[in-house]
Amino acid sequence: MKVLAVGVTGPNAGLVVPELVKRGVEVRALVRAEGKAGAARQRGATEIAIGDLRDPGSLRAAVAGVEGVFHINPAFAPDEAGMGVPMVKAAAAAGVRKFVFSSVYHPSLSLTNHAGKRPVEEALYGSGMDFTVLQPAMFMQTLGGIWPSVLQQGQIAMPYAKLAKVCYVDYRDVAEVAAAAMTGTDLSYGTFELCAPGMVTRIDIAQMMSDAAGRRIEAAEVDFDQWADAAKISDGPMRDGFERMYAKYDQYGFAGGNALILRSILGREPRTLRAYIEELASR
Repeated sequence: MKVLAVGVTGPNAGLVVPELVKRGVEVRALVRAEGKAGAARQRGATEIAIGDLRDPGSLRAAVAGVEGVFHINPAFAPDEAGMGVPMVKAAAAAGVRKFVFSSVYHPSLSLTNHAGKRPVEEALYGSGMDFTVLQPAMFMQTLGGIWPSVLQQGQIAMPYAKLAKVCYVDYRDVAEVAAAAMTGTDLSYGTFELCAPGMVTRIDIAQMMSDAAGRRIEAAEVDFDQWADAAKISDGPMRDGFERMYAKYDQYGFAGGNALILRSILGREPRTLRAYIEELASR
């Protein structure tokens, strides 16, 4: 089986490629520039397609001759639906058999990075392809990105209430589900929310980090602009998207946390947030 995979050079979707390769899948990576080809091949891709999600012509060329597509949209892109829907159409027109879409938990939310995925899901449902829609919660891997600064500053600071409850999932578990969906039929025509057990506040997370690091890590709140400047997020759609998202979290949190579906698909317990943080501390 040959699969076109989107986002393979990223820290999250890139985890899908090794899982596909383990199952005997030949991966063609979609990258925007030749300079990304090396990184895609290091992940396990054996073919490279140069293309742009905003260029339908390049997508038609990219999907030619593949049986499956794994797709994930760039985070906070203002025209996210305008990138995902053309990929669905290109795949269907090319006779692609299977399409796996990494969407988001609660796409009914009006947030840009949620609402932009609804049209892609809708396009899939009417595409005639064998589809699987995955709706993962917040990625634990985002905590991995800030772990060095947490240790340096002795605190985990985010621009929303530290008592807001959120839910997480380890994207390695999502990648495993994506590969199983691509290579089997048990998950065909299904839409699945994927989450590790439980909801946590930032105070809970700070305690887990304290336990793992062997020293006190405080939970803190920070002004959004201060946080965005420290994270080097420039003015534009991504910064605006983060600001709206965190304002929503500040008011409502990101409720969820039922691990039943993920546990059932994996046939084991999902990776827990505590285990992920302990893994960070052991590196």
